Amino acid sequence: MTHPSNVINPLDLVYQDDALLAVHKPAGLLVHRSPIDRHETEFALQYARALNGGRHVYPVHRLDRPTSGLLLFARDPDIARTLGEQLMSHRVRKTYLAIVRGWPAERGRIDHPLKEEPDDRRLKGQIQVVREAETVFRRLATAELPYEVEGYPTSRYALVELQPLTGRRHQLRRHMKYISHPIIGDANHGRGRHNRFFASHFGQARLFLAALSLAFEHPLSGAALTLSAPPENSFREVAEALGWGAELAAYDRPDPCFQ
Repeated sequence: MTHPSNVINPLDLVYQDDALLAVHKPAGLLVHRSPIDRHETEFALQYARALNGGRHVYPVHRLDRPTSGLLLFARDPDIARTLGEQLMSHRVRKTYLAIVRGWPAERGRIDHPLKEEPDDRRLKGQIQVVREAETVFRRLATAELPYEVEGYPTSRYALVELQPLTGRRHQLRRHMKYISHPIIGDANHGRGRHNRFFASHFGQARLFLAALSLAFEHPLSGAALTLSAPPENSFREVAEALGWGAELAAYDRPDPCFQ
């Protein structure tokens, strides 16, 4: 995969060393080619390769197309395999921010098994394996707007921090729907009226889910490493309009942290 040299790279470099390349992916960009979106020609993988001097990079994890945020690549397949083992053994801590409908509890754990969701839509009618899935969440802030969206005179929203303890496809989106606090902008698992309200009122038609940080052991040194990337402007503008600027400021940690 290549891209024209005159195209602006949409990825922001977050961190790089001999083993790793971490970037911020904007909402709407696929990580790599998918059977669901065969017509697409631009992918984070090709732009990450450009940041790596044209050399191959290997995705360590996935981010859904509408999700923005931190995306980690390995610079060789052995490093990717080592990090994949950390992911499989639940030794990587992922943290996300989301804007959701309603006011969830201050803290909670969602333990709800999920059926696998295949990449290829043609397989959706077949029996899928059900796997354990766990997510912990923390409510950071709330807002109540004087607008009727679903029959109530006001509408409530919350900013939440999410940490998936397992790595199922669309886990955070499906779990938040399960507890009746779907993520705003989620076309498949959310509430259409609230999605349309945010698009018209705030001018942002996107999934309000941002991957904030990854904490793991460096595959070469074994040192604890935390990488983070603040939410992009389209997320930040809406959160600040809802009065959550102070809560967002607590996550402005662009520098890597070694322990």
